[in-house]
Amino acid sequence: MEIVAPFQDAIDAIKEAGGDQFKLCYQCGLCDTVCPWNKVRTFSMRKLVREATFGLIEIEGEDIWRCTTCGKCPQRCPRDVKQIESGVALRRIATQYGVFHPTARPLRSVSASLVGAGNPLGEERSKRADWAKNLSVKTFTEETELLYFPGCYLSYDARLKKVAAATVSILNNAEVDFGILGSEENCCGESIRKTGDEQVFKRLVKENIKTFIENGVHKILVSSPHCYHTFKNEYPEFNVNFEVIHISQFLLQLINEGRLKLNKEYPKKVTYHDPCYLGRHNNIFEEPREVLGNVPGLELVEMADSGKDSLCCGGGGGRIWMDTPMEERFSNLRLQQAIDVGAEVLVTSCPYCITNFEDSRLSLEDDEALQIKDITEIIQEAI
Repeated sequence: MEIVAPFQDAIDAIKEAGGDQFKLCYQCGLCDTVCPWNKVRTFSMRKLVREATFGLIEIEGEDIWRCTTCGKCPQRCPRDVKQIESGVALRRIATQYGVFHPTARPLRSVSASLVGAGNPLGEERSKRADWAKNLSVKTFTEETELLYFPGCYLSYDARLKKVAAATVSILNNAEVDFGILGSEENCCGESIRKTGDEQVFKRLVKENIKTFIENGVHKILVSSPHCYHTFKNEYPEFNVNFEVIHISQFLLQLINEGRLKLNKEYPKKVTYHDPCYLGRHNNIFEEPREVLGNVPGLELVEMADSGKDSLCCGGGGGRIWMDTPMEERFSNLRLQQAIDVGAEVLVTSCPYCITNFEDSRLSLEDDEALQIKDITEIIQEAI
């Protein structure tokens, strides 16, 4: 066990890093009962909290990197321990000392890519808008009503570029006045902050805020719940307050205003997965379901662990960049839950969820048994 400093010094370090809430824990263990890790292996958030309370930080171990920040334990905690903030505090200490478990070592290259190219995927900044070629997408100007911020994965990942294209098709169909900033955009920074790298997060925030202000941005449409969360709830820490709307909310608005007509049948049985950062973290549960409910012919069924009890895909808290053994992937369990209710399509509204679900789908005996779709891809087929 690697201890940063003996007892009181370590406790002071945790407090300084933002983990003072640990001391409120009275070891009831409710966090362990709801943690998704305990569906695939043994893991104790309660034990981690207890060790941190006494300044016994095993910063070389894997446990401090396991939390996906799904939000289930803070939802149940009777003492408001703030497990996510406190867990990130431990990661800040590890990052400060440059100590990374092998599982977390990819974070070093991710951090470097974020600083150098503005995205975690090692892609060239100059190619950030290539996904939009031949899609009738204009560059955002001060006169444009809405900035569409697709995020890193939709800009670079081959599978998720299809989601960006579907979104553009819908916006154009509804005659929405929107534009993108392309190579001027940076990653929102939400996930790298959850890994404890506050310095890189603040750098990304400052660059994005500068870009938004210089271009006259007031309203931002996002596809990723992680972008939504950080723009809406974390950027105000830096004395800015942009209007932020997630695509699932905007789709419902367009439908209710009569600007988006869904005329084509989609005769499939569909189940909806609530992304952690859209649902539990931001209480957006009904809007996506109402959107799907407007699609002709679509049959919507609910899985186990839905709504506020949704099973995490495993990608939050920076885990999207870390290796997870196949037998420990929450996404495998989620696909089985969808299959168990007879769903033909598992639909969600988060790039991390889609990435993990598509990966897990390949492990199915019949990888064609279940389709993975973003909500925009279904709506595109219905207009």
